[in-house]
Amino acid sequence: MLKFNSLRGIWRQNAVFFAAAALIIIADQLSKLWIRSNLAWGESTWDIGFFRLINVHNTGAAFGIFQDHSLLLTIIAITGICFILFLVFFMYRRFYILNTILCKLSLGLILGGTIGNLIDRLRSGYVTDFIDFNFWPAFNVADSAVTVGAILLAYSLFRLARRSESQDG
Repeated sequence: MLKFNSLRGIWRQNAVFFAAAALIIIADQLSKLWIRSNLAWGESTWDIGFFRLINVHNTGAAFGIFQDHSLLLTIIAITGICFILFLVFFMYRRFYILNTILCKLSLGLILGGTIGNLIDRLRSGYVTDFIDFNFWPAFNVADSAVTVGAILLAYSLFRLARRSESQDG
């Protein structure tokens, strides 16, 4: 019975992983499609002082670094996707942290965001960014998912380290 419950838990975690990734990819691509369909490049709307929607083409990575290095960023994205899938499907038995819903959710967010931006790079050679707070570089749903996923993953690691300390001490 323990084996069945263990497998059921892994299936549930993987369902969370795939659902998070799929929802992010869909939300990201639909939001970018809406922006590209309704705003010309550089055009903005819904400008309320500190926030606006703007159609920006980003040929680099986060914060505008590595501009015009789409091939390198594509290779990095594909490598990252393969690494995440390897962790989720082959390394979950070795690393306890990978056997939690929170970790699978965070990896799903990172995977979905990475794939969302990779789709743009492969289709257009750039990523469409559109959320602009005027004090921060423009970003998109995929960027947000990667950021939130990384924060959740760091939180998971922090929790595991604290739990480990309390058990050792």
